[in-house]
Parts: sequence; C-alpha cells; structure tokens
Amino acid sequence: MLSAHVDVDHALELLSGGHAIGYLLKSRVTDVNDFLDTLGRVVNGASVVDPALVAELVTARRRNDPLAALSSREREVLALMAEGLSNSGIARRIFVTEGTVEKHVRSILTKLDLAETNDDHRRVRAVIVYLESL
Repeated sequence: MLSAHVDVDHALELLSGGHAIGYLLKSRVTDVNDFLDTLGRVVNGASVVDPALVAELVTARRRNDPLAALSSREREVLALMAEGLSNSGIARRIFVTEGTVEKHVRSILTKLDLAETNDDHRRVRAVIVYLESL
C-alpha cells in the first residue's frame, strides 16, 4: 500500500492478514531504486512498514493499554492474581509481606478504576482486564 498518510485502523487490518505487506508513505519514497527494492522484498514474502506507521501503532497501543498506569511490580502482582494466588501466596512468591501485597492490590484496583460495588468482585474484574490485555 502506498498512502499519503498513516491510517492505523487500515494498517492493522492489512497486517492482521499475516501475509507479506508493504505500507509506505508517499512522502517518504524518494529513491526509485529503494522503492523497487522494497517492492521486491514484499513480493518475496517480507513485510515492510514505514517507521512513521510503526510509531503510530506503538503509540496507539500505549493509549489503549489499560495496564499502562501500573508499575512493573503491580503488573507482577496482577499476573500472580491471575494465576489464582491469594495475597499470602503472592507475598511468599515475591518475598514481601502480605501487607505490602494488599497495598499493591489496592493500588491496582484504584489505577484500573474498579470501584467497589455490591455486585462485582473487583479482584476478579482486575484479572479479567489483565487477561484481555494479553
């Protein structure tokens, strides 16, 4: 595809096909020989994606990542929650106190904006958010 601008949604649709794909921006194609070389690579099964599109795809993923606000330790605790470990089990696994795990869990629930309700189990909802982000 030779495009005048980056279209993230269209690019994702093309890339999800799993076949050789070329997505280049017209403004960045300045050398005919490089362009022909790129076409040859795509014909031979390679995928070539303009760096501007890659940057947009990475930025879009970060914007849509519900776990982006979590620290690496909070992500680790959430992953262990997804394995079914209790707070005491998590504490033993990562060598901290149970109180420290409780603080991490509270922070996770707050950062994921999982308010307390009478109908929902926030810990389970947090795990679902984690699993859906994989």
